Amino acid sequence: MPNRKKINFARFFDEFSLAGRGLLLATRKKSFWIAFIITFLIFGTLINLLSSGFTSFQLIGACLSSGDFTGAVNILGGAFLANFGIGRDFLDFILNFVLTVFQSILVSLVVFIYRHNRKQKRAKTTDSGALESSAIVAGLAVLGSGCPTCGTTLLAPVLGAILSGTTGAVKLAGTLSLVMNILAILLAILVFRKTGLETYAIIKSEEFKEKHHEENC
Repeated sequence: MPNRKKINFARFFDEFSLAGRGLLLATRKKSFWIAFIITFLIFGTLINLLSSGFTSFQLIGACLSSGDFTGAVNILGGAFLANFGIGRDFLDFILNFVLTVFQSILVSLVVFIYRHNRKQKRAKTTDSGALESSAIVAGLAVLGSGCPTCGTTLLAPVLGAILSGTTGAVKLAGTLSLVMNILAILLAILVFRKTGLETYAIIKSEEFKEKHHEENC
Protein backbone atom coordinates (compact mmCIF):
# COMPACT_ATOMS: atom_id res chain seq x y z
CA MET A 1 0.00 0.00 0.00
CA PRO A 2 2.72 2.58 0.87
CA ASN A 3 4.57 1.65 -2.32
CA ARG A 4 1.45 2.23 -4.39
CA LYS A 5 0.98 5.70 -2.84
CA LYS A 6 4.60 6.51 -3.49
CA ILE A 7 4.24 5.46 -7.12
CA ASN A 8 1.06 7.53 -7.53
CA PHE A 9 2.76 10.62 -6.12
CA ALA A 10 5.74 10.07 -8.40
CA ARG A 11 3.44 9.73 -11.39
CA PHE A 12 1.52 12.85 -10.33
CA PHE A 13 4.67 14.97 -10.21
CA ASP A 14 5.99 13.44 -13.44
CA GLU A 15 2.79 14.46 -15.18
CA PHE A 16 3.14 18.00 -13.88
CA SER A 17 6.73 18.03 -15.11
CA LEU A 18 5.62 16.97 -18.58
CA ALA A 19 2.77 19.49 -18.49
CA GLY A 20 5.32 22.20 -17.69
CA ARG A 21 7.46 21.10 -20.62
CA GLY A 22 4.35 21.17 -22.79
CA LEU A 23 3.75 24.78 -21.74
CA LEU A 24 7.36 25.73 -22.53
CA LEU A 25 7.05 24.14 -25.97
CA ALA A 26 3.73 25.93 -26.55
CA THR A 27 5.35 29.31 -25.80
CA ARG A 28 7.34 28.86 -29.01
CA LYS A 29 4.10 29.12 -30.95
CA LYS A 30 2.88 32.54 -32.04
CA SER A 31 -0.77 31.48 -31.64
CA PHE A 32 -0.17 30.76 -27.95
CA TRP A 33 0.98 34.31 -27.22
CA ILE A 34 -1.85 35.87 -29.22
CA ALA A 35 -4.44 33.94 -27.18
CA PHE A 36 -2.54 34.59 -23.93
CA ILE A 37 -2.26 38.36 -24.36
CA ILE A 38 -5.88 38.79 -25.46
CA THR A 39 -7.18 36.67 -22.55
CA PHE A 40 -4.89 38.36 -20.01
CA LEU A 41 -5.98 41.87 -20.95
CA ILE A 42 -9.71 41.16 -21.30
CA PHE A 43 -10.13 38.80 -18.33
CA GLY A 44 -7.81 40.83 -16.08
CA THR A 45 -9.61 44.09 -16.87
CA LEU A 46 -12.98 42.44 -16.20
CA ILE A 47 -11.80 41.13 -12.81
CA ASN A 48 -10.53 44.61 -11.87
CA LEU A 49 -13.79 46.24 -12.94
CA LEU A 50 -15.61 43.85 -10.61
CA SER A 51 -13.28 44.72 -7.71
CA SER A 52 -15.97 47.04 -6.32
CA GLY A 53 -18.95 44.92 -7.29
CA PHE A 54 -21.00 46.41 -10.14
CA THR A 55 -20.17 49.99 -9.17
CA SER A 56 -17.67 50.45 -12.02
CA PHE A 57 -20.21 49.27 -14.60
CA GLN A 58 -22.84 51.58 -13.14
CA LEU A 59 -20.42 54.50 -13.31
CA ILE A 60 -19.51 53.64 -16.91
CA GLY A 61 -23.21 53.49 -17.79
CA ALA A 62 -23.82 56.86 -16.09
CA CYS A 63 -20.88 58.41 -17.95
CA LEU A 64 -22.06 57.10 -21.31
CA SER A 65 -25.67 58.20 -20.75
CA SER A 66 -24.50 61.72 -19.88
CA GLY A 67 -22.08 61.86 -22.80
CA ASP A 68 -19.01 61.81 -20.57
CA PHE A 69 -16.95 59.43 -22.72
CA THR A 70 -13.71 60.60 -21.09
CA GLY A 71 -14.95 59.47 -17.69
CA ALA A 72 -15.87 56.04 -19.05
CA VAL A 73 -12.46 55.69 -20.70
CA ASN A 74 -10.73 56.70 -17.46
CA ILE A 75 -12.57 53.96 -15.53
CA LEU A 76 -11.67 51.36 -18.14
CA GLY A 77 -8.10 52.67 -18.23
CA GLY A 78 -7.80 52.37 -14.45
CA ALA A 79 -9.03 48.75 -14.59
CA PHE A 80 -6.55 48.04 -17.39
CA LEU A 81 -3.60 49.51 -15.47
CA ALA A 82 -4.63 47.52 -12.39
CA ASN A 83 -3.53 44.42 -14.33
CA PHE A 84 0.00 45.58 -13.60
CA GLY A 85 -0.60 46.51 -9.95
CA ILE A 86 -1.22 50.22 -10.44
CA GLY A 87 -3.72 51.50 -7.87
CA ARG A 88 -4.28 48.09 -6.23
CA ASP A 89 -3.47 46.68 -2.82
CA PHE A 90 -0.48 44.33 -3.22
CA LEU A 91 -2.19 41.19 -1.83
CA ASP A 92 -5.31 41.68 -3.93
CA PHE A 93 -3.19 42.44 -6.99
CA ILE A 94 -1.15 39.24 -6.55
CA LEU A 95 -4.29 37.09 -6.23
CA ASN A 96 -5.89 38.61 -9.31
CA PHE A 97 -2.64 38.54 -11.25
CA VAL A 98 -2.00 34.85 -10.53
CA LEU A 99 -5.59 33.96 -11.44
CA THR A 100 -5.42 35.98 -14.65
CA VAL A 101 -2.11 34.39 -15.67
CA PHE A 102 -3.43 30.88 -14.95
CA GLN A 103 -6.66 31.54 -16.84
CA SER A 104 -4.73 32.98 -19.80
CA ILE A 105 -2.47 29.91 -19.91
CA LEU A 106 -5.44 27.54 -19.77
CA VAL A 107 -7.30 29.35 -22.54
CA SER A 108 -4.16 29.48 -24.69
CA LEU A 109 -3.53 25.74 -24.28
CA VAL A 110 -7.19 24.92 -24.97
CA VAL A 111 -7.04 27.04 -28.14
CA PHE A 112 -3.84 25.25 -29.19
CA ILE A 113 -5.39 21.80 -28.62
CA TYR A 114 -8.62 22.82 -30.36
CA ARG A 115 -6.79 24.08 -33.43
CA HIS A 116 -4.73 20.89 -33.62
CA ASN A 117 -7.79 18.62 -33.26
CA ARG A 118 -9.69 20.68 -35.81
CA LYS A 119 -6.79 20.38 -38.22
CA GLN A 120 -6.65 16.63 -37.66
CA LYS A 121 -10.48 16.42 -37.79
CA ARG A 122 -10.62 14.70 -34.42
CA ALA A 123 -13.46 14.55 -31.88
CA LYS A 124 -13.77 17.58 -29.65
CA THR A 125 -14.48 15.77 -26.36
CA THR A 126 -11.14 16.76 -24.80
CA ASP A 127 -11.55 20.35 -25.97
CA SER A 128 -15.03 20.73 -24.46
CA GLY A 129 -13.97 19.15 -21.15
CA ALA A 130 -10.96 21.46 -20.81
CA LEU A 131 -13.03 24.45 -21.90
CA GLU A 132 -15.73 23.69 -19.33
CA SER A 133 -13.10 23.36 -16.58
CA SER A 134 -11.52 26.63 -17.67
CA ALA A 135 -14.96 28.27 -17.54
CA ILE A 136 -15.41 27.04 -13.95
CA VAL A 137 -12.06 28.59 -13.03
CA ALA A 138 -13.20 31.85 -14.61
CA GLY A 139 -16.52 31.69 -12.76
CA LEU A 140 -14.84 31.19 -9.39
CA ALA A 141 -12.42 34.02 -10.16
CA VAL A 142 -15.28 36.37 -11.08
CA LEU A 143 -17.28 35.48 -7.93
CA GLY A 144 -14.15 35.91 -5.82
CA SER A 145 -13.12 39.14 -7.52
CA GLY A 146 -12.70 42.28 -5.49
CA CYS A 147 -10.68 43.28 -2.48
CA PRO A 148 -10.66 40.38 0.00
CA THR A 149 -8.54 42.36 2.45
CA CYS A 150 -11.11 45.16 2.75
CA GLY A 151 -14.28 43.13 2.09
CA THR A 152 -15.23 45.10 -1.04
CA THR A 153 -16.10 42.16 -3.27
CA LEU A 154 -18.73 41.09 -5.77
CA LEU A 155 -20.31 39.01 -2.99
CA ALA A 156 -20.59 41.93 -0.57
CA PRO A 157 -23.93 43.38 -1.84
CA VAL A 158 -25.55 39.91 -1.86
CA LEU A 159 -24.39 39.02 1.65
CA GLY A 160 -25.18 42.54 2.81
CA ALA A 161 -28.80 42.13 1.68
CA ILE A 162 -29.08 38.71 3.34
CA LEU A 163 -27.46 39.80 6.61
CA SER A 164 -29.02 43.31 6.62
CA GLY A 165 -25.76 45.09 5.86
CA THR A 166 -23.98 44.11 9.05
CA THR A 167 -20.24 44.40 9.54
CA GLY A 168 -20.12 40.62 9.66
CA ALA A 169 -21.38 40.52 6.07
CA VAL A 170 -18.40 42.55 4.89
CA LYS A 171 -15.94 40.30 6.71
CA LEU A 172 -17.69 37.17 5.44
CA ALA A 173 -17.62 38.52 1.88
CA GLY A 174 -13.87 39.09 2.14
CA THR A 175 -13.30 35.59 3.52
CA LEU A 176 -15.46 33.89 0.87
CA SER A 177 -13.77 35.93 -1.83
CA LEU A 178 -10.35 34.73 -0.69
CA VAL A 179 -11.56 31.10 -0.50
CA MET A 180 -13.00 31.24 -4.02
CA ASN A 181 -9.79 32.71 -5.37
CA ILE A 182 -7.77 29.90 -3.77
CA LEU A 183 -10.19 27.27 -5.14
CA ALA A 184 -9.93 28.83 -8.59
CA ILE A 185 -6.11 28.64 -8.44
CA LEU A 186 -6.16 24.99 -7.29
CA LEU A 187 -8.61 24.01 -10.01
CA ALA A 188 -6.56 25.89 -12.59
CA ILE A 189 -3.49 23.88 -11.56
CA LEU A 190 -5.37 20.59 -12.02
CA VAL A 191 -6.75 21.64 -15.40
CA PHE A 192 -3.27 22.76 -16.43
CA ARG A 193 -1.93 19.27 -15.73
CA LYS A 194 -4.37 17.81 -18.26
CA THR A 195 -4.05 20.45 -20.97
CA GLY A 196 -0.27 20.72 -20.54
CA LEU A 197 0.16 16.96 -20.92
CA GLU A 198 -1.91 16.89 -24.10
CA THR A 199 -0.03 19.89 -25.48
CA TYR A 200 3.28 18.12 -24.80
CA ALA A 201 2.06 14.96 -26.55
CA ILE A 202 0.82 16.92 -29.57
CA ILE A 203 4.01 18.94 -30.04
CA LYS A 204 6.29 15.94 -29.55
CA SER A 205 4.19 13.94 -32.02
CA GLU A 206 4.45 16.74 -34.58
CA GLU A 207 8.21 16.99 -34.08
CA PHE A 208 8.57 13.21 -34.53
CA LYS A 209 6.52 13.27 -37.74
CA GLU A 210 8.56 16.18 -39.13
CA LYS A 211 11.84 14.46 -38.29
CA HIS A 212 10.63 11.16 -39.78
CA HIS A 213 9.48 12.99 -42.92
CA GLU A 214 12.87 14.72 -43.33
CA GLU A 215 14.71 11.41 -42.97
CA ASN A 216 12.57 9.83 -45.67
CA CYS A 217 13.05 12.72 -48.09
